[in-house]
Amino acid sequence: MGSHRAEGRAPSRLEETSSQAHYVGRRIARPTQAPEAPAPTIREAQPQVAETAETIAEAPTTAAAAVVAEPASSSGAPLAGASRAGASGKRKAVKHAGSRGPLFRGLPSPPILVGLTVLAVAVGGALTAGNQPTGPALAHTVVNDVRPATALSGNGAMGAVGSRDTLSRSADRGGSGSDQGDLQAATEAQAAQRDNALGALAQEAQREAEKIEENRWFLPLNPSITTAEFGDYGLWASYHTGLDFNGENGDPIHAIANGVVTFAGSDGSYGNKTVVTLEDGTEIWYCHQTDFLVSVGDQVIGNQIIGTVGSTGNVTGSHLHVEVRPGGGDPVDPYAAMVEHGVTP
Repeated sequence: MGSHRAEGRAPSRLEETSSQAHYVGRRIARPTQAPEAPAPTIREAQPQVAETAETIAEAPTTAAAAVVAEPASSSGAPLAGASRAGASGKRKAVKHAGSRGPLFRGLPSPPILVGLTVLAVAVGGALTAGNQPTGPALAHTVVNDVRPATALSGNGAMGAVGSRDTLSRSADRGGSGSDQGDLQAATEAQAAQRDNALGALAQEAQREAEKIEENRWFLPLNPSITTAEFGDYGLWASYHTGLDFNGENGDPIHAIANGVVTFAGSDGSYGNKTVVTLEDGTEIWYCHQTDFLVSVGDQVIGNQIIGTVGSTGNVTGSHLHVEVRPGGGDPVDPYAAMVEHGVTP
């Protein structure tokens, strides 16, 4: 196989370039810069807003350093000549501001502006939240003053039906003096009419009382003891037509009611009889008397003595037989007639 000689390695293009760069007084050709990556738009930077805000809050100096850092190429590798930028005696590559005009060259990029805006909003919200009530004060805070509707107002539980004016009890409430005078006169007139009506009623009541007193019925004997009643059978031809009161000869007989004497004499089986006709035409017969103390035509009043008890006529003993004949007709039960007029035998 032949002898092996150490052959020198051919220098690379990069080494040649580096070796040429050390010559003093010679102008170095500037490397061609890669096209600068375009700045992201606001729409593309929106997903990075939150991350940028957190980064600025934690390390603002790092964010500022990242802004001025050398942008990477689209492939992720550093631009050519970046390693030579810091070499002594060499000119630094001037980084152009891109497509922004001279007015906006001093402003940060859109992502930074969005991040600063989010940060400002967050700080303002924190300050506003610090002023809100907490604890017991929050429990009593009224939100929007929402109240249930009611039938009174339709929009709140404290709805007012309407304002009520305060009434005064002074003389001004009654109106003018003339109106008060008219009202007082009308009141007095009504009072006078009422008094007149009451007076008329009182007079009518008095007349009725006098009439009742005048037509009041009384018991014919005192004491009053009945023996045979109306409708009994036995000793009479058909039935007993009156009410018998037990009495002794000579006992006084009292008029049962007011009336006029229309008969006073003897009447067969009735013996000595006195008939008093009342104002309504009712006849009251007092039979079996001994003596007469009134005459026909005499005006008698109730409880007046008109005769004495006897035993004349068809009798078995002394007693007073009383009959009541309305309108001078057939007899009715004297007991019921007396009770009807307030007298109980």
